[in-house]
Parts: sequence; C-alpha cells; structure tokens
Amino acid sequence: MTFGAKGWGCDGRTSGEIIERYLEAGGNFIDTADIYSGSASEEIIGEALKSKKRDDLVLATKCFFRTGPSPNDKGLSRKHILSACEASLRRLRTDYIDLYTLHGADPFTSVEETMRALNDLVRQGKVRYLGCSNLFAWQILKANGISALLNLEKLVCGQYLYNLINREAEREILPACVDQGMGFTAWSPLGGGLLAGKYERREKPPEGTRISYRAEIDGPRFWHERGFEIARKVGEFSKKFGISPVKLALSWPLRDKRVTSIISGAKSREQLEGNLSVGDWDLPEDIWREVTRETAQDLGHLSQFAAHAYKSVFGEEEN
Repeated sequence: MTFGAKGWGCDGRTSGEIIERYLEAGGNFIDTADIYSGSASEEIIGEALKSKKRDDLVLATKCFFRTGPSPNDKGLSRKHILSACEASLRRLRTDYIDLYTLHGADPFTSVEETMRALNDLVRQGKVRYLGCSNLFAWQILKANGISALLNLEKLVCGQYLYNLINREAEREILPACVDQGMGFTAWSPLGGGLLAGKYERREKPPEGTRISYRAEIDGPRFWHERGFEIARKVGEFSKKFGISPVKLALSWPLRDKRVTSIISGAKSREQLEGNLSVGDWDLPEDIWREVTRETAQDLGHLSQFAAHAYKSVFGEEEN
C-alpha cells in the first residue's frame, strides 16, 4: 500500500528495492489492490517482478472500490469484476492472479452474481484462488454457502485488520475462517505505527505522518484511547522481555495458529529489515499468553457467554 503513495509512501525506485530485498530474504507473498496509490502500486509491482519466475510468487490483489468516474467502475457486479481483473492483470504484467480478493461487500449486487463472476475467472485461468476482506462473518458464510449450493469456487482466505489494538476479528471472523477451512492474513499488524512506538499520546497525529495523511481512515482505527493504552503496554512488554516493540507486535498474531500470515508494509529498506526479523523467530508461548491476556478487548456478551459455557460444559477454555 506504500508503493507509489505520495507524501507518506515511497517512490517506484525505493519500492523496487524493497521488493528485491524481500524476495532475497525468502519472501514470496505480495499483496496489493487496484486502488492503492491510484493503481500505481500494481504498476510498480508489475515492473519489479517482470524478470522474476512467476510460479515462485504468490501475487494477490483486490477489487471493489471505485477506480474511475463511470457508474460501473466500482462494486462487485459481473461487469466490474471482469473489467477490474483484466486491468489488474495488465498493470501487474501477469497472466494470472494467485489470490483475488473482494475488498468489501456490495449491498447492491447479489452474492450469486459475484461468486459466479469470480468462478468464471478461475475457470478461465486468470485467477487461482478467491478471498475476501472487510466482509462480516455472516457474509463469508453466505458466499461460501451459495458457492457450495451452485458448485462454484469458494472463498479460501480472509484478509482483516488484526493487531493488539484491534482484536474484533476474534469475535466471529477468525472462528468463521476456521470453520470454512480458510486462511487468514492480518493487515496493519503495527497499528498504523502506534505499536512501533512512533507516536506519543496527543490530540492529533503529527503533520507529515502516515496517519495525518490518512486521518479520516486511520484515525478511527488507531488514534484513540485504547490505541494509546495498548501502545504503552507494548512498550512496557518490550522492556520487560527484551524484545523490540516492532518484533513483539509483528510476532504476536503469527503465534496464533489461526493466522496464516501478516501483511506488513514498508516505505524503506530499513523498515523492511526490521519487519523481516520475525520471519525465522517465534514469540515464546508464555510471553504470547501474557500479552494476549493483558491486551484483551471486550468482545461483548456472546463472546463472554461462549467462553463461560465452553468452560462450564467441557471443563476448559476454548483456544
């Protein structure tokens, strides 16, 4: 998402260097979207990967958000999905997309139409697997239920906001993905930089920072009392356990067996090097359990009831 983003991201040259170093380190999964940096992200990635062995890579992109002025340049209709996929293929300079993700839910298009269009892309060889992002759990189950009924390709991966600040996915999204046999990728594991210790508690983000550029989007996600409090706790854990805040925040979701991978952006090679440190390292279970317990989020009555009922009936808490 940082690739080509003016102001808070990085230019094409730096993006190419980041991708090159990532591949050298053994990375193979690259995630983007047709709206990132006005589609520049896909173009930059396509340029960087043009000489690479395509089958060694897992390339993911998304569709849903508006990409042009036409009434058809948005949503999950057959018309938009097919045209958006073709445009992404051209920008990425590839014959196929490994993981094609619905970037949101379209209340004006039937789920059957959406899943049939996606199924056609798989049958045509333009897409290998289907995923979703920002759908409610019931929408995931509905989409996969319709696909099962009609013998269509199912959603196999969910991509969701998940970090020590934002743990709502534990309520229903993670259980839904487990139920459906789906993978789960966590985006923004550093909470927009708060968990890295980049920001101090204040009324507004400092001018020129990523959150200041994206205040309407990232502000409600991270810039609030819980965000500051969890960032403070992460700082304390970092000192207590001798683990950097970045390493602690990135490794925490990876310790959960339900999480397939994290999606971590970088705007410099130096940032990438810090992020790569968790690739060959596991957060000790005792530390993970303490951090998990001390940063718990109130997920409401149903979650409380389920935990109590499980312990009451089966004798232990569900993991």
